[in-house]
Amino acid sequence: MSEIAGRHILITGAASGIGKRMAQRLTELGGQLSIWDINRERLDAAVAELTAVGPAPARGFLCDVSRRDEVYRVAADTTAAGGPVDILVNNAGIVSGRRFLELPDEKIEATFAINTLSLFWVTKAFLPGMIERNRGHVVTIASASALIGVARLTDYSASKWAAMAFDESLRAELRQIAPAMQTTVVCPYYINTGMFRGVKSRFPWLLPILEEEDVAARVARAIEQNHKRVLMPWIVYLVPSMRLLPVRAFDWLATFLGINASMDEFVGRR
Repeated sequence: MSEIAGRHILITGAASGIGKRMAQRLTELGGQLSIWDINRERLDAAVAELTAVGPAPARGFLCDVSRRDEVYRVAADTTAAGGPVDILVNNAGIVSGRRFLELPDEKIEATFAINTLSLFWVTKAFLPGMIERNRGHVVTIASASALIGVARLTDYSASKWAAMAFDESLRAELRQIAPAMQTTVVCPYYINTGMFRGVKSRFPWLLPILEEEDVAARVARAIEQNHKRVLMPWIVYLVPSMRLLPVRAFDWLATFLGINASMDEFVGRR
């Protein structure tokens, strides 16, 4: 079990969306929150809200997680202000939502810089201290698209496949050098936030658009109970078995379920 009450928790990209909701949930459970975000106005508002309900004042740090040197500097400031981080939630992410040939090169680079490379910089900044104490929990927010490629998500899906592999490899290493440490990877279907505004589900009873509160509660439970992998909704657990099908059957089933049309009306956060 990973204790939340009294633990120093850092969440990246936590001034809005699911990051903010997770911060609220973990604060309610007694966690002492530090949050990072790139938007100063939203960051200050989130800190005020968390401080109002938490056991201790929340701390906010302006940080662009795509910039390695900035991550290391802000990580040092975070530790100096709140002590060693016990639970790290790598949540910061972006989505483009365009067809491959419509993606500017700089958008592709930004997707990987934030969704993938930041996992390395942020985790590397805090992991040595966790290993030294042989205590800590690293949570990686990936996506159901880490398990299946989706039309209009070539960059996003690829970045999240990498996030899934990052967690899996890190888990294997930590078993050898710090067996008391924990990792969790979270792979939700679309969440009802501004980030994925406009996405549709062909069968909402089977593949519902998830609510922030439900995902936040599930992540908190996964941390408390040391769950290694969280897939939402339950049908996502069946996706790996789909790969036993011939490719044509696999593609047909994904299309039938509406997965490859889910981004057709995407508008995202404007």
